[in-house]
Amino acid sequence: MTLEELKELPAHTVFATGISNSPRLHKDQVRWVAKRGYIHDWAVYYSTADKTVEEITKWGSKIHSLDLVKELVVCDEPMIKMYRQ
Repeated sequence: MTLEELKELPAHTVFATGISNSPRLHKDQVRWVAKRGYIHDWAVYYSTADKTVEEITKWGSKIHSLDLVKELVVCDEPMIKMYRQ
């Protein structure tokens, strides 16, 4: 995804989700959600795999590692610079 594509999305839109087995996140399988913010920023949240996308966007933990974010969401460098850590 590019920053230009991100800018075209309405604020607070979930634009990517997935399941990860990364031990860097949790000892068990997790579901993650990438969500656009209000000012062209964005973040990735996660929780256990049994949680819904809606639950994760409201109460999930934010991923702070840009290396891990890059593993989950394919995006260009300008978009990474807009990641809200």
